[in-house]
Amino acid sequence: MTYDIRRRTLLLASVGVAGAGLLAASPAQARKARTDAEIYGVTTRNPLIEQRADPFITPRHRGRYYFTGSVPEYDRVIVRGATTIDGLATATESVVWRRPATGKMGGHIWAPELHRIDGRWYIYFAAGDSDDVFRIRMYVLESALADPTDPAGWTLKGQIATEWESFSLDATTFAHRGRRYLVWAQSEPEIAVNTSLYIAEMSSPWALRTKPTRIATPTKSWEIQGFRVNEGPAVLIRNGRVFLTFSASATDARYCMGLLTADARADLLEHASWTKSPDPVFVTNVETKQYGPGHNSFTVAEDGRTDVMVYHARDYRDITGDPLYDPNRHTRVQRLYWHPDGTPLFGVPVGAGGPIVRLSPADAPGRFVTRDGAALAVRPPDHAPATTQFRFVAGAGGGEHLQSVDFPDRHVRVVDSTVRVEAGAPAALRRVPAGRGVRLQLADDPTRYLRHQDGAVVTGDATVFLLT
Repeated sequence: MTYDIRRRTLLLASVGVAGAGLLAASPAQARKARTDAEIYGVTTRNPLIEQRADPFITPRHRGRYYFTGSVPEYDRVIVRGATTIDGLATATESVVWRRPATGKMGGHIWAPELHRIDGRWYIYFAAGDSDDVFRIRMYVLESALADPTDPAGWTLKGQIATEWESFSLDATTFAHRGRRYLVWAQSEPEIAVNTSLYIAEMSSPWALRTKPTRIATPTKSWEIQGFRVNEGPAVLIRNGRVFLTFSASATDARYCMGLLTADARADLLEHASWTKSPDPVFVTNVETKQYGPGHNSFTVAEDGRTDVMVYHARDYRDITGDPLYDPNRHTRVQRLYWHPDGTPLFGVPVGAGGPIVRLSPADAPGRFVTRDGAALAVRPPDHAPATTQFRFVAGAGGGEHLQSVDFPDRHVRVVDSTVRVEAGAPAALRRVPAGRGVRLQLADDPTRYLRHQDGAVVTGDATVFLLT
């Protein structure tokens, strides 16, 4: 893809840089070690922020990212700011609004989102009442100050009135072709589900201009596990289409993400404009130990090009009591890939570790080294991206091991000259700079390298691999 070619140009400079499992660097290079964001496209810190669910990271605004999300106590709205996505992990957290002690909005405070609209900041959030914490409705805060972490700027604009006075939450907003829209989840009285997804045009950042259009309701088996839920919408407009992710089912390990798609020229207020993908696009992964991924948002990395998915997940499956009150849904971020046809490739929720790379043979542009069972093949990127994702991890004797991202217990091995990806003693490799790429040398036999041959990875003379 053109996107991946652009990334190569940025990432090739990472070869020979100290840190993150790279080769030894010159003193000048070591002084300017490249960050995970520069190598991978986004920080690989995992989790990014602990005990913050329903995470939302703004696009970069005047050199800064801002973060908000649900806190386990469900009692306040918080905002953090930093110059990088990674910096949000340690940024000071400001409480910009706290629920009243009694009455309206005195119950659960859920899923805030922070948006910049017409020169002002707006926070959309859901709140219950003190006498019924689940009487959830949608509300809007406004600040005219430049810094959204300053509590002094925030005032309550009020409740977003919808067609029904019923359970409603997870409002998000986006502008497209000169119109601003709100998408949210609500319990429609006439439908026997917990929540469906709705869209309407807005007349202001806190009011609707049109009646709502239902664009999705939970009907598929993966949407009705524990609860019949479509919620947590997030919008990404790319490649002539409007992509809308959402979350489904109960908030335990069954929680997952689905995808709606509309043509960017279509009437987004028409139900028929939206197509739901038949299967979930992002689910629990036992191998990486990431459970219940969902309630995502999107941002763009510091390079201004790399799309980043922000989501929450737990590190364990089994939960004591109600999953809603388990505090360990952590904020995570990872790069979003793209099919050649312009549709998103979500992959799997990745586990902890360093920078993630894909290896593209210089003699096969547009193709990637791919884990095919226990073999290594070279294929176009028209499959699950996780099979093309690897990590270089430190090995003995100055060598490195090449670890599979979707099966972290498996590494590249060389057994009787056959290259495999499996458990066991991994091959020790050395990265040898070669023009715009690297040659992968076997540390125990400097005459042999990993080689691309007829769509497979074998050993022999060196192939130059580009890191993307």
